[in-house]
Amino acid sequence: MANHKHVRDYIRTIPDFPHEGILFRDVTSLFADPRGLRLAVDQLLAPYAGERIDAVVGLEARGFILGGAVAHQLGTGFVPVRKAGKLPGAVHAQDYELEYGSATVEIHQDALEPGAHVLVVDDLLATGGTAKAGISLIEMLGAQVIGCAFVIDLPELGGRKLLEGMGMEVHTICDFDGI
Repeated sequence: MANHKHVRDYIRTIPDFPHEGILFRDVTSLFADPRGLRLAVDQLLAPYAGERIDAVVGLEARGFILGGAVAHQLGTGFVPVRKAGKLPGAVHAQDYELEYGSATVEIHQDALEPGAHVLVVDDLLATGGTAKAGISLIEMLGAQVIGCAFVIDLPELGGRKLLEGMGMEVHTICDFDGI
């Protein structure tokens, strides 16, 4: 097996997926390698060492994998933000725009205590729409987002600027040019 030193080295690029002209950054190759996964989790949580974090919120779907691992390492709980219709019980919903339409994400109404300090985790920051919707849901519950951590940033799509414009601290491990 290759001797990878950086998280970026574990991420493969698949051209023309899901549409022609797209360079898909596939983190499943990162997840499959135990050293790569550990490196990613350690780097996602490093900026928050020593900070009060009451819960980690993972964004559907790869954010569940990373968020669960980060929550485990921090010794805190994990809360999923899911696509509409996937959570049982009472939920809050937030619509957001995609380049090809709109979508809705949800969180359980009792998922977070008011005043809870929350870290948002996902694999990829593109336009920031999903993260913005997740942050809105967290704030609906009266919790406070202390940071947003992503493995990959696609700077050309403006997600970091959007989140920072909302007053969010954004941490990413690696950037990729293009879409």
